[in-house]
Amino acid sequence: MASGQDKNVIDVPDAIDAKLAPSSKLIPKKPWIMRFGKWIQPKTNRWIARSSRVPDIPVFDAAQFAWTKTLEDNWEIIRAEAAAALEDLESVPPLATISPDHRRIAPAGRWRSFFLYGYRYRDEANCRQCPRTAELVSRVPGLNSAFFSILVPGTHLPAHTGVSKAFLTCHLGLQVPRERDKCRMRVVDRWFEWEEGKCLVFDDVFNHEVRNDSEETRIVLLVQFKRPVGPVGWIVGNLFLEGVRRSRFVQDARYGVERWRQKLAESRRAA
Repeated sequence: MASGQDKNVIDVPDAIDAKLAPSSKLIPKKPWIMRFGKWIQPKTNRWIARSSRVPDIPVFDAAQFAWTKTLEDNWEIIRAEAAAALEDLESVPPLATISPDHRRIAPAGRWRSFFLYGYRYRDEANCRQCPRTAELVSRVPGLNSAFFSILVPGTHLPAHTGVSKAFLTCHLGLQVPRERDKCRMRVVDRWFEWEEGKCLVFDDVFNHEVRNDSEETRIVLLVQFKRPVGPVGWIVGNLFLEGVRRSRFVQDARYGVERWRQKLAESRRAA
């Protein structure tokens, strides 16, 4: 179990139909080391961008990363495992509940995440539920995180930017609402729609937001992987990511997952 302290936990509603909007006021005060990380973040991003072996652009052609074809070729297997694991969405933890630092953008109860890997920490219980998916993502070069990202109807993730240019993000569409124009993502000044069985690769350090204004749930397999870089970018990026991995940002989320499991188990025993 990850370490964590209950005094750092601010309870937010868990229900899928919760109405509590994202707010920075719901985030516990950051320790000095996280404030230092926030200060140095733009500088590390500049060094990584200069060392990058791929363009410093918002959105990429997925074919530029050969492993995305393997995910696309196996997307129906991945979707089947996701459907089984996510059959009871109320049992899947909301990101705002397990990760306090996401409450700035994550509406309470409405953005849910089923983690296989998080900052290279493997979730053994979830991987056992989705063995083929776990095996496929484990082959991704420079894998950082992999999880099923679920947006229920009426969810809006407001404009935000990611943690580091040290990694890029891939979305594999698994369940896309039929009204695709009502469920989409803006990256800088362009809107993108997901397609089932297709990968969308982007740099989440660029300003982006997500909307699901449809009446159906959207599910993607979200994969974060290390950006191909030269020696300077590799050193800077790895040092920064290792700091993030050991920080409260990640450790609170790990603790939050275990706390959620304990709470779920207790409620089921009491039923």
